[in-house]
Amino acid sequence: MSEFDVIIVGGGIAGASLGAEIADECRTLIIEAEDQCGYHATGRSAAFYLESYGGPEVAKLTLASHDFLADPPENFSEQGFLRVRGDLHITHDELPDVPQEVETRVVERAELERLVPGIRPQWRRALLEPDCADIDVGGLHAAYLRQFRGSGGTVRTAAKLIRAERKADNWTVALSDGSVVRASVLVNAAGAWADRIAEVAGAAPLGIAPKRRTMVQLRVGQTGLRALPLVDGADGTFYFKGETDNSVWLSPHDEIESDPCDAAPEEIDVAIAIDRFEQVVDWPIERVERRWAGLRSFAPDRLPVYGFDRDVPGFFWCAGQGGFGIQTSPAAAKMAAALLLDRRSQQMVAHIDPSVFSPARFTR
Repeated sequence: MSEFDVIIVGGGIAGASLGAEIADECRTLIIEAEDQCGYHATGRSAAFYLESYGGPEVAKLTLASHDFLADPPENFSEQGFLRVRGDLHITHDELPDVPQEVETRVVERAELERLVPGIRPQWRRALLEPDCADIDVGGLHAAYLRQFRGSGGTVRTAAKLIRAERKADNWTVALSDGSVVRASVLVNAAGAWADRIAEVAGAAPLGIAPKRRTMVQLRVGQTGLRALPLVDGADGTFYFKGETDNSVWLSPHDEIESDPCDAAPEEIDVAIAIDRFEQVVDWPIERVERRWAGLRSFAPDRLPVYGFDRDVPGFFWCAGQGGFGIQTSPAAAKMAAALLLDRRSQQMVAHIDPSVFSPARFTR
């Protein structure tokens, strides 16, 4: 039986970033049910950094993560992970509310026409977030795993958790490959499967709900789109961004309830996405080049969950990251590591109250 200090269930951005923060102090194992880490939500992200997304508490984690993402330490990556694009929250009338810490400015119709050629006349104005950026998700995830392994961490893929029992201050965990591993702390970073992992470990589920998000790549009869700002409806019903010179990534911003699964797009959701897109711009659609879907998982209050379970010793939650898990990962991982190791928070997150994200906030 292999012995560790910490076993992390899930090798997506949540598990990889937390693992990278603690591996130099703890013997840490990441177990991933799929053949590769990051197969589900992490690998299917629309991949942008948007400070207003998720509300004021999430914004604190996002803003704290910016400098790390833009200019990471040299021993983590030789280059940053952000490419600034800007975001336009377009509206027919009222501008959206955003956290006061987020830099914005109002864009009126004349400027809006220059920024989004062909935008239809009913879109009168927008709120611009100039710091919105694309995130190199693959590069960031790979850097976390590289740091994790370089600090002595172990990754085992195709290793689904089958059984977990807590005895004498240790977890004994049986895996689908027939092996058994043991550790004093079991971290639940299983994304859409977080509540199921909790039940296997004897912890009460928190109501973390997977929701399907549809993405479509369209080739259109319009050029110069690579540098197009992210464009989203202030009412939260769509967003799109330029991908190549004449293609866009588009979503109807759907949140369809789903069981944990290998998510796939539904034709009706693809059709809804295209219809909403055509109500925004007059660009001819030439063809659908790609379509895919991923699961974003939310706790009941839509805040992520970090911390030890209230009732089950040694069971640590790192789940419910919704659609903001990647953009908050540097700060969230440092905050979670301080909670797990019972140490003072690093400067990056010293101003953030971790109790806001504690699993103890839920009444079982």
